[in-house]
Amino acid sequence: MNILLFGASGHIGSAIAGELLSRGHAVTGVTRTGEIAGNGHEGLKVIAGDATSADTVAELSAGYDAVASAVGPKLGVDDDHKIIVGAANALIEGLTRSGVRRVVVLGGAGSLEVSPGVKVIDNPNFPAMWKQNALAQSEALALYRQAGSLDWTFISPAAQIEPGERTGTYRVGGEQLLVDAEGKSQISIADYAVAFADELERGDAIQARITVAY
Repeated sequence: MNILLFGASGHIGSAIAGELLSRGHAVTGVTRTGEIAGNGHEGLKVIAGDATSADTVAELSAGYDAVASAVGPKLGVDDDHKIIVGAANALIEGLTRSGVRRVVVLGGAGSLEVSPGVKVIDNPNFPAMWKQNALAQSEALALYRQAGSLDWTFISPAAQIEPGERTGTYRVGGEQLLVDAEGKSQISIADYAVAFADELERGDAIQARITVAY
């Protein structure tokens, strides 16, 4: 496929780009500057673009088979709502205008349920530094759920996602947080990228949110 990837310069976006390229897909990464410092992905084309602008999304996405978004705010620098919700609005409007239906989005874990009606973010010990990000991701998910013109998939990672090895194995869930036998919810960035690429290729969860974890 010919794929346009917003947020290609972040840790997760870069991993997604590498995974897609390794499978033979053509990937164009979109970053704020049009550059990726230390870009080690052979064959990755990088262009500048604002993921929160519907005009930019519409212009850049025209002609692509699918769009991927790993857009996220810089911690302590960006306004979470402006970046996350802004990108969701821009992608929904821009892709509707360009006619690209397929979009797969990096989501958050805060809106996953730990028990009926109780979400991860409801925990009083939820880290304050991630609260606004989680709230913005919840709002973005609500926007995608109203986007009937798109074949969207919102992929929430495990509660803990960090650098680690690529095992190629993971479990897929729906609205509930996935935990292992020890009660831990985790996945490596590399395996999240595997799951992301798998869903982009297979389309098993059209117009749905899924979560992936070990």
